[in-house]
Amino acid sequence: MTDSVQGVSSLVMAVLFLATLIAMIRVVKGPSLPDRVIAIDLITTLAVGIIAVYTIKTGNPVYLTAAIALALLAFLGTVALALYIRRGGPP
Repeated sequence: MTDSVQGVSSLVMAVLFLATLIAMIRVVKGPSLPDRVIAIDLITTLAVGIIAVYTIKTGNPVYLTAAIALALLAFLGTVALALYIRRGGPP
């Protein structure tokens, strides 16, 4: 792998980790439940991005299976939480 790909992938990883930290702040501080749900969905999307960049960096495509599984679980979790919020939360 060339040095430019290594440098760019390291920069992208740093930006993704910074975005994850900012989203975690929104999860803790979020004023409402929908804000927290969106922040958690963003964190899982960023985790998929981190896994994808790591796959490119290492050249090992095995990690893409984990990224796909995480993306599917994140989608299902977001749909379930959206239905929960739509119904009004706990009884």
